[in-house]
Amino acid sequence: MTNLLTLTGVVRRFAGLVAVDSVDLAVADGSIHALIGPNGAGKTTLFNLISGVTALSAGRIRLGDTDISALPANRRAALGIARTFQNIRVFGAMTVLENVLTGLHVRLHASLPEIIFRLGRCRPEERNAVEQARAMLRLVGLNQQANTRAAALSYGDQRRLEIARALAASPRLLLLDEPAAGMNPSETQALAALVRRIRDRGTTILLVEHDMGFVMTLAEHVTVLNFGQVIFDGPPQTARADRTVIEAYLGAKVAARLAQTIPA
Repeated sequence: MTNLLTLTGVVRRFAGLVAVDSVDLAVADGSIHALIGPNGAGKTTLFNLISGVTALSAGRIRLGDTDISALPANRRAALGIARTFQNIRVFGAMTVLENVLTGLHVRLHASLPEIIFRLGRCRPEERNAVEQARAMLRLVGLNQQANTRAAALSYGDQRRLEIARALAASPRLLLLDEPAAGMNPSETQALAALVRRIRDRGTTILLVEHDMGFVMTLAEHVTVLNFGQVIFDGPPQTARADRTVIEAYLGAKVAARLAQTIPA
């Protein structure tokens, strides 16, 4: 299987702090890949580096065969990277449909005069955009709330709206930053099914998540960060029993006690 996303020696420094330290990461095309680790491990910073929100201090990032290391966020979005954020970011005063339409801007090509005077490519692009936005709402199960103000949605539905907006740009790679945060068990189960549907439609997914049950049932590959460094990279079942991973989450003493209970 080929890799869609490849990070080589990625570093991000903030003054004297090294938030991401020489990270190598490979995300297989068509996979669901989880990036996990304790609080402060550097996960969201790494997402910011991949999406172009934050500049690299060192290293290289490739999307397929394209080196995107120096490209701004809008160019990366046009090449096929979309993301959600740890804190929900919807336009509360806009309708659900209007929120999703904002995610289509990288796929629209009408000029400013065409938009102002409703000429040329404007009208057909607008009709197509609405059709695509409604298709994304059907995918995430929000088609019945298309005309509802986003602020009126439940927390879980706002999470799904963010995903629909990210998918509107037809990304090759979708970055999900703690998508299950704040959800109840039934919402989390529904979200896992949605993530699988998105992958099955051809979108590669890299997610950050603290809900280990969600990760272990969903991810095909896990990378674990601690203090900005990769401490594990492999199958989720192996990560669960790895002494270094357990120490990062629970401390060395707990890891030692657990090791005594695990058969050799």
